Amino acid sequence: MSSGLSGIAVLRAAQAMLQALGGATVTVLFPQVQMPNDPAAQLGLLDPGVEQVEFYPVIGRNLATPNTGPRRRMEFLFSATAVAQVVVDRNVASAEALFQGSLGLLFQGELFHIESLTPEYFGGNAYMYRVLAVE
Repeated sequence: MSSGLSGIAVLRAAQAMLQALGGATVTVLFPQVQMPNDPAAQLGLLDPGVEQVEFYPVIGRNLATPNTGPRRRMEFLFSATAVAQVVVDRNVASAEALFQGSLGLLFQGELFHIESLTPEYFGGNAYMYRVLAVE
């Protein structure tokens, strides 16, 4: 099997695994790109708003939190297929740049700040992204 075909198989397997494990939808918030052509907007008097992008399938799990740390820490597993599509749609250089440019993520009605992003690789291809986030 060639590496291109095995890469596609790994992506499909990861997608199926996340769906089978009860994959949820997570909304990632991005700053609105377009500002209205209004003098108030140019002076910073208008809120540009946010754009909400949904990702599916995503698995979220609670992590242990130290007594001195944030209220809630979570790990999210994002399908690389879903992330790759948003990278193309938003015209950014990489998944890392995509998540670094985000304002946070919404999960089950709660807003989380993204702390880190780690790609998981198999055969040289990212098949999943591990996102650590705090409330």
